[in-house]
Amino acid sequence: MSVPVSVPDQPLSDDDPLARERAHLADSRAALRAMREDVQALDIKDVTANWVNAVVLERQIEDRIKALADLAGTPLFFGRLDYLHTTQEGQRFYIGRRHVHDAGGDPMVIDWRAPVSQPFYRASRKDPQDVGLRRRFGYTGGELTAYEDEHLSDPEELERTSRLLQAEIERPRVGPMRDIVATIQPEQDEIVRSDLSGSVCVQGGPGTGKTAVGLHRVAYLLYAHRERLARTGTLVIGPNRSFLHYIEQVLPALGELEVKQATVDDLVAHVEVRGTDAAATAVVKGDARMAEVLRRAVRSHVKLPQESLMVVRGSRRWRVPAYEIEEMVRELLDRDIRYGAAREALPQRIAHAVLVRMEQAGEAPDDRVQNAVARNAAVKAVVKECWPPVDPAKLVLRLLSDAEFLAEHAEGVLTEDERKLLLWEKPGRSVRTAKWSAADAVLVDEAMDLVERTHSLGHVVLDEAQDLSPMQYRAVGRRCTTGSATVLGDLAQGTTPWATESWTQALGHLGKPDAVVEELTAGFRVPREVIAYASRLLPHMSPGLAPVESVRENPGSLEVRHSRAEDLDAAVVAACVEALGHEGSIGLIAADARIAPLAEALAAAGLPHLSPGEETTAESRLTLVPASLAKGLEYDYVVLDEPAAVVDGEPDERTGLRRLYVALTRAVSGLTVVHSAPVPEQLGGGVTVPWGKSARASVRVRRATDARTGFFSR
Repeated sequence: MSVPVSVPDQPLSDDDPLARERAHLADSRAALRAMREDVQALDIKDVTANWVNAVVLERQIEDRIKALADLAGTPLFFGRLDYLHTTQEGQRFYIGRRHVHDAGGDPMVIDWRAPVSQPFYRASRKDPQDVGLRRRFGYTGGELTAYEDEHLSDPEELERTSRLLQAEIERPRVGPMRDIVATIQPEQDEIVRSDLSGSVCVQGGPGTGKTAVGLHRVAYLLYAHRERLARTGTLVIGPNRSFLHYIEQVLPALGELEVKQATVDDLVAHVEVRGTDAAATAVVKGDARMAEVLRRAVRSHVKLPQESLMVVRGSRRWRVPAYEIEEMVRELLDRDIRYGAAREALPQRIAHAVLVRMEQAGEAPDDRVQNAVARNAAVKAVVKECWPPVDPAKLVLRLLSDAEFLAEHAEGVLTEDERKLLLWEKPGRSVRTAKWSAADAVLVDEAMDLVERTHSLGHVVLDEAQDLSPMQYRAVGRRCTTGSATVLGDLAQGTTPWATESWTQALGHLGKPDAVVEELTAGFRVPREVIAYASRLLPHMSPGLAPVESVRENPGSLEVRHSRAEDLDAAVVAACVEALGHEGSIGLIAADARIAPLAEALAAAGLPHLSPGEETTAESRLTLVPASLAKGLEYDYVVLDEPAAVVDGEPDERTGLRRLYVALTRAVSGLTVVHSAPVPEQLGGGVTVPWGKSARASVRVRRATDARTGFFSR
């Protein structure tokens, strides 16, 4: 295995392999520019029949031009495969983020999603997959500076850990999340390339790459099933706007621009959310039993006819008896189709009964006559009486305001105490003035689907899924009833009172009970020392869940400092200053109640900081993160303020420990915990350096004891 590195003031000769690879990179970039210029030069004046076609084609051309952009600082290719003889005899393929071809149409870079690229991720010495050589490339600021070879067909070459692969995984990050296309591992690749027809649930601890796997799966599916998904659509659902902003550049970097992103709250935004629920109330509102309460409430509007119907057409009268209309109504109820669809079907059923009578009388009515009868005023009146229109928001408003109405439809489903929790203390007078909560909006969405079918997409990615309530799962599931889903989460990071305890239950609520559950246990981002420390919490909050086994050896990545209470803010600021001495992004994570005083302390120290969702830059690398928003985010270095306050900020201990587990596992390179109160006993004490010791001294203590215990003690 060779790893030559260029020396800027000593240009390599044309015979040098690195020089040839650089030349191929330059030629590939030139070919990509030519591809883009060809699209920009297209003249569509003579090929569009009308202005609608012209607008559509112009939009497609604009999207194609964007997709062919050569992103600055982003390597065009990151690997090379040299095949032996069986499938691609003597062929050499450069693997990159997009396909690039020369003027003659011959490929210069192969899309990482193409079948021929798959061995780059899965080939090994045990299973070389006809690959003789796999070459990885190293880049610095977009310039190709190194390469590394693996001779998969050489039995004498030992299995080694790729230095370039490790360096890419550990590369400091500034800005939003980036793709992992150059570092996808075999077990991740299997999930990424799984078929569109099946749904997949990925259980993965911190640093296992589950979010990136989900995003790359979308990119792969759009490559393999582009026409189908162009018709049906794709959607990525995240826990909050900060998270979506953090991940929003991954898919465009892979050339995919049309994937929409949303939160669950965005999906159900049918009413204005201005209120909040107590935890106990939110748990009941999020319970799957509420679906049955709503179904009963919607169906309660249906009434059986009391009188016969008389339809007048010209000089003739046609009578449909009440019992016959009742049969139609009961049949539609028994079919259990959506309320709105049944309401549209009833007038056609009645009109058909009238047409039968017309035919029996010797007339020859056609479909136009049936439609006219269905629109007859008398028929409309019967339909309005038997199957009146239902406003979903007004229905939910009544359920939450009217104790008798709620009791009638929750009988045998909810207990009396649960019904009391649901009722508003001050009922809203109208849909517009009511103080709806986020959980109420989900109920309105459920009611809307009972009336009219929700539009289904081809594929939905649901990230941080462990925090959803059963009713929220149902809301997401409605968006992919005819499509598939990729569900991503970690049961140990569930921090809501209604967090799921089982993927089997969650997938059932989602409507995907047959989804395959995959577990990622190899950690590639969080250092071993950090994840081992955080994993001390697992037996106390998620017993039975396998801890992450980090592949990253990074001695000295964890430090726990004790401070006097009066010096805590100063100690936290000092830790941030030290962290800023390193390359990469810095996250200061604290209990939500501690954010304001820490913001003041940072300002007093002259340290500018960002809020979650704001993009880090080389000049502004410190982000102040409330613990409630830390999930899914990553920083090269993390300073965690007062772990006990993070736990105490939650309504119960288990949720608090899970919130702490999330906060402890956001670091990619190093974690410094600063505390004045004792750290939670579930962490087993340990690894504390008194405030006032120098950073150099604390590092010496840690390194001296690492070999013996893995942590240093009080």
